Amino acid sequence: MKRKSQIAAWYYEERQPFIGWDFSYLDGRKLEEEPPWSYSARATELMQQSSSLLDMGTGGGERLLEMRESWPPKVLVTEGHPPNVEIAKERLEPLGVAVVPLSLTRDGAMPFADQEFDLMINRHAAFNCREVARTLARGGTFLTQQVHGLWAKDLFDAFDAVPQWPDSTPQYYVPRLEAAEMHVVTVEEWRGKLAFVDVGALVYFLKAVPWIVPDFSVDAYVDYLFALQRRLERNGELAFEARTYLIEAQKRL
Repeated sequence: MKRKSQIAAWYYEERQPFIGWDFSYLDGRKLEEEPPWSYSARATELMQQSSSLLDMGTGGGERLLEMRESWPPKVLVTEGHPPNVEIAKERLEPLGVAVVPLSLTRDGAMPFADQEFDLMINRHAAFNCREVARTLARGGTFLTQQVHGLWAKDLFDAFDAVPQWPDSTPQYYVPRLEAAEMHVVTVEEWRGKLAFVDVGALVYFLKAVPWIVPDFSVDAYVDYLFALQRRLERNGELAFEARTYLIEAQKRL
Protein backbone atom coordinates (compact mmCIF):
# COMPACT_ATOMS: atom_id res chain seq x y z
CA MET A 1 0.00 0.00 0.00
CA LYS A 2 2.84 2.41 0.87
CA ARG A 3 4.45 1.74 -2.51
CA LYS A 4 1.21 2.51 -4.35
CA SER A 5 0.65 5.73 -2.43
CA GLN A 6 4.20 6.90 -3.15
CA ILE A 7 3.83 6.21 -6.86
CA ALA A 8 0.48 8.04 -6.87
CA ALA A 9 2.16 11.06 -5.23
CA TRP A 10 4.92 11.00 -7.86
CA TYR A 11 2.35 10.81 -10.67
CA TYR A 12 0.73 13.91 -9.20
CA GLU A 13 4.03 15.82 -9.26
CA GLU A 14 4.71 14.64 -12.80
CA ARG A 15 1.45 16.22 -13.99
CA GLN A 16 1.98 19.66 -12.44
CA PRO A 17 2.48 22.50 -14.96
CA PHE A 18 5.77 24.34 -15.25
CA ILE A 19 5.51 27.89 -16.60
CA GLY A 20 8.31 30.22 -17.65
CA TRP A 21 11.40 29.51 -15.59
CA ASP A 22 9.68 29.71 -12.23
CA PHE A 23 10.45 27.09 -9.59
CA SER A 24 8.39 28.71 -6.83
CA TYR A 25 6.25 25.56 -6.74
CA LEU A 26 9.24 23.90 -5.06
CA ASP A 27 9.80 26.59 -2.43
CA GLY A 28 10.96 24.84 0.74
CA ARG A 29 11.37 21.52 -1.08
CA LYS A 30 14.29 22.30 -3.40
CA LEU A 31 17.16 23.91 -1.53
CA GLU A 32 20.21 25.20 -3.37
CA GLU A 33 23.04 27.08 -1.75
CA GLU A 34 23.93 30.38 -3.40
CA PRO A 35 27.32 31.30 -4.85
CA PRO A 36 29.25 34.11 -3.15
CA TRP A 37 28.50 36.57 -5.97
CA SER A 38 25.18 38.09 -7.04
CA TYR A 39 24.55 37.93 -10.77
CA SER A 40 21.52 40.19 -10.44
CA ALA A 41 23.38 42.80 -8.42
CA ARG A 42 26.21 42.98 -10.93
CA ALA A 43 23.80 43.04 -13.88
CA THR A 44 21.91 45.89 -12.23
CA GLU A 45 25.12 47.89 -11.76
CA LEU A 46 26.04 47.40 -15.40
CA MET A 47 22.56 48.38 -16.62
CA GLN A 48 22.87 51.69 -14.81
CA GLN A 49 25.97 52.44 -16.91
CA SER A 50 24.46 51.33 -20.23
CA SER A 51 22.20 52.65 -22.97
CA SER A 52 21.31 49.35 -24.68
CA LEU A 53 20.84 45.82 -23.34
CA LEU A 54 20.38 42.33 -24.70
CA ASP A 55 19.19 39.69 -22.25
CA MET A 56 20.06 36.35 -23.83
CA GLY A 57 17.67 33.50 -22.98
CA THR A 58 15.33 35.50 -20.78
CA GLY A 59 12.99 32.58 -19.99
CA GLY A 60 9.69 34.16 -19.10
CA GLY A 61 11.43 37.44 -18.25
CA GLU A 62 11.21 36.74 -14.52
CA ARG A 63 14.70 37.84 -13.52
CA LEU A 64 14.82 40.75 -15.95
CA LEU A 65 11.61 42.14 -14.49
CA GLU A 66 13.18 42.10 -11.04
CA MET A 67 15.74 44.61 -12.38
CA ARG A 68 13.24 46.82 -14.19
CA GLU A 69 14.12 50.03 -12.37
CA SER A 70 17.67 49.83 -13.79
CA TRP A 71 16.81 49.07 -17.41
CA PRO A 72 18.59 51.22 -20.00
CA PRO A 73 16.52 52.98 -22.72
CA LYS A 74 16.86 50.13 -25.23
CA VAL A 75 16.14 46.56 -24.11
CA LEU A 76 15.88 43.43 -26.27
CA VAL A 77 15.64 39.82 -25.18
CA THR A 78 15.93 36.43 -26.82
CA GLU A 79 14.17 33.20 -25.87
CA GLY A 80 14.13 29.85 -27.62
CA HIS A 81 11.51 27.78 -25.77
CA PRO A 82 8.15 28.51 -27.52
CA PRO A 83 5.96 28.53 -24.38
CA ASN A 84 8.42 30.93 -22.72
CA VAL A 85 8.46 33.16 -25.81
CA GLU A 86 4.73 33.78 -25.42
CA ILE A 87 5.07 34.45 -21.70
CA ALA A 88 7.97 36.85 -22.29
CA LYS A 89 5.99 38.71 -24.95
CA GLU A 90 2.99 39.04 -22.67
CA ARG A 91 5.10 40.36 -19.80
CA LEU A 92 7.75 42.43 -21.56
CA GLU A 93 6.36 43.85 -24.81
CA PRO A 94 3.89 46.18 -23.01
CA LEU A 95 6.98 47.65 -21.30
CA GLY A 96 8.69 48.40 -24.61
CA VAL A 97 10.96 45.36 -24.71
CA ALA A 98 11.47 43.60 -28.05
CA VAL A 99 11.23 39.82 -27.69
CA VAL A 100 13.17 37.90 -30.35
CA PRO A 101 12.40 34.16 -30.67
CA LEU A 102 15.83 32.56 -30.99
CA SER A 103 17.38 29.27 -29.91
CA LEU A 104 20.88 30.12 -28.79
CA THR A 105 23.76 27.75 -29.52
CA ARG A 106 27.52 27.80 -29.28
CA ASP A 107 27.93 28.33 -33.02
CA GLY A 108 24.69 29.92 -34.22
CA ALA A 109 24.32 33.46 -35.53
CA MET A 110 22.20 36.16 -33.91
CA PRO A 111 20.01 38.51 -35.97
CA PHE A 112 21.50 41.70 -34.57
CA ALA A 113 23.71 44.42 -36.05
CA ASP A 114 27.42 44.73 -35.41
CA GLN A 115 28.10 46.57 -32.13
CA GLU A 116 24.36 46.94 -31.44
CA PHE A 117 24.51 46.60 -27.64
CA ASP A 118 26.77 48.01 -24.97
CA LEU A 119 25.63 45.42 -22.43
CA MET A 120 24.76 41.76 -22.95
CA ILE A 121 23.70 39.53 -20.06
CA ASN A 122 23.15 35.80 -20.08
CA ARG A 123 22.01 33.60 -17.24
CA HIS A 124 22.20 29.88 -17.96
CA ALA A 125 21.79 30.15 -21.76
CA ALA A 126 24.16 28.99 -24.50
CA PHE A 127 26.21 31.58 -26.36
CA ASN A 128 28.49 31.90 -29.34
CA CYS A 129 31.62 33.80 -28.31
CA ARG A 130 32.16 35.23 -31.80
CA GLU A 131 28.58 36.49 -32.01
CA VAL A 132 28.80 38.05 -28.56
CA ALA A 133 31.91 39.94 -29.66
CA ARG A 134 30.38 40.96 -33.00
CA THR A 135 27.17 42.43 -31.58
CA LEU A 136 28.79 44.05 -28.53
CA ALA A 137 29.96 47.66 -28.84
CA ARG A 138 33.63 48.36 -28.26
CA GLY A 139 34.16 48.85 -24.55
CA GLY A 140 30.86 47.08 -23.86
CA THR A 141 30.38 44.33 -21.29
CA PHE A 142 29.20 40.74 -21.44
CA LEU A 143 28.10 39.14 -18.17
CA THR A 144 27.15 35.49 -17.93
CA GLN A 145 26.39 33.07 -15.13
CA GLN A 146 26.45 29.46 -16.27
CA VAL A 147 25.62 26.06 -14.88
CA HIS A 148 28.82 24.04 -14.96
CA GLY A 149 28.76 21.12 -17.38
CA LEU A 150 29.28 18.73 -14.45
CA TRP A 151 26.66 20.38 -12.26
CA ALA A 152 24.96 17.73 -10.09
CA LYS A 153 26.91 14.94 -11.77
CA ASP A 154 25.89 12.73 -8.85
CA LEU A 155 22.22 13.39 -9.72
CA PHE A 156 22.84 12.27 -13.30
CA ASP A 157 24.60 9.19 -11.92
CA ALA A 158 21.55 8.34 -9.79
CA PHE A 159 19.57 7.86 -13.03
CA ASP A 160 22.40 6.39 -15.14
CA ALA A 161 22.23 9.59 -17.21
CA VAL A 162 25.10 11.44 -18.87
CA PRO A 163 25.59 15.24 -18.82
CA GLN A 164 24.92 16.58 -22.30
CA TRP A 165 27.43 19.46 -22.13
CA PRO A 166 30.26 18.27 -19.84
CA ASP A 167 32.68 20.79 -21.37
CA SER A 168 30.51 23.79 -20.52
CA THR A 169 33.21 25.25 -18.30
CA PRO A 170 35.27 28.42 -17.98
CA GLN A 171 38.11 26.46 -19.55
CA TYR A 172 36.01 26.13 -22.70
CA TYR A 173 34.67 29.68 -22.91
CA VAL A 174 37.50 31.91 -21.68
CA PRO A 175 39.99 31.20 -24.48
CA ARG A 176 37.23 31.54 -27.08
CA LEU A 177 36.15 34.89 -25.70
CA GLU A 178 39.75 36.08 -25.70
CA ALA A 179 40.19 34.91 -29.30
CA ALA A 180 37.12 37.00 -30.22
CA GLU A 181 38.59 40.36 -29.10
CA MET A 182 37.23 40.14 -25.56
CA HIS A 183 39.13 40.96 -22.39
CA VAL A 184 38.06 38.61 -19.60
CA VAL A 185 37.73 40.72 -16.44
CA THR A 186 36.36 38.18 -13.96
CA VAL A 187 36.10 34.40 -13.73
CA GLU A 188 34.61 32.84 -10.60
CA GLU A 189 33.73 29.21 -9.91
CA TRP A 190 31.67 27.78 -7.06
CA ARG A 191 30.56 24.42 -5.67
CA GLY A 192 27.73 23.99 -3.20
CA LYS A 193 24.78 21.83 -2.23
CA LEU A 194 21.56 21.12 -4.09
CA ALA A 195 19.03 19.26 -1.96
CA PHE A 196 15.47 17.97 -2.26
CA VAL A 197 13.40 17.24 0.82
CA ASP A 198 11.16 14.69 -0.91
CA VAL A 199 11.32 12.55 -4.03
CA GLY A 200 8.20 14.19 -5.46
CA ALA A 201 10.05 17.51 -5.63
CA LEU A 202 12.76 15.79 -7.65
CA VAL A 203 10.13 14.32 -9.99
CA TYR A 204 8.74 17.79 -10.68
CA PHE A 205 12.24 19.17 -11.22
CA LEU A 206 13.23 16.46 -13.69
CA LYS A 207 10.08 17.05 -15.73
CA ALA A 208 10.73 20.81 -15.74
CA VAL A 209 14.41 20.40 -16.75
CA PRO A 210 14.19 17.62 -19.35
CA TRP A 211 17.85 17.64 -20.44
CA ILE A 212 18.97 16.01 -17.18
CA VAL A 213 17.17 12.73 -17.84
CA PRO A 214 15.76 13.26 -21.37
CA ASP A 215 13.31 10.34 -21.31
CA PHE A 216 12.28 10.78 -17.69
CA SER A 217 8.90 9.59 -16.49
CA VAL A 218 7.77 8.04 -13.24
CA ASP A 219 6.92 4.79 -15.01
CA ALA A 220 10.28 4.53 -16.78
CA TYR A 221 12.35 5.33 -13.69
CA VAL A 222 10.25 4.07 -10.81
CA ASP A 223 12.99 1.73 -9.52
CA TYR A 224 15.46 4.62 -9.48
CA LEU A 225 12.96 6.75 -7.59
CA PHE A 226 12.48 4.07 -4.95
CA ALA A 227 16.26 3.80 -4.55
CA LEU A 228 16.31 7.54 -3.91
CA GLN A 229 13.38 7.20 -1.51
CA ARG A 230 15.40 4.71 0.52
CA ARG A 231 18.38 7.08 0.47
CA LEU A 232 16.13 9.90 1.64
CA GLU A 233 14.85 7.82 4.55
CA ARG A 234 18.44 7.05 5.58
CA ASN A 235 19.86 10.58 5.21
CA GLY A 236 16.90 12.91 5.72
CA GLU A 237 17.48 14.68 2.39
CA LEU A 238 18.63 14.06 -1.15
CA ALA A 239 21.81 16.10 -1.57
CA PHE A 240 23.86 16.61 -4.74
CA GLU A 241 26.77 18.85 -5.74
CA ALA A 242 25.82 22.07 -7.53
CA ARG A 243 28.43 23.88 -9.62
CA THR A 244 28.19 27.35 -11.11
CA TYR A 245 30.52 29.89 -12.67
CA LEU A 246 30.48 33.57 -13.58
CA ILE A 247 32.35 35.31 -16.41
CA GLU A 248 32.51 39.04 -17.07
CA ALA A 249 34.27 40.21 -20.22
CA GLN A 250 34.69 43.48 -22.10
CA LYS A 251 34.95 44.09 -25.82
CA ARG A 252 38.38 45.55 -26.55
CA LEU A 253 38.47 49.18 -27.64
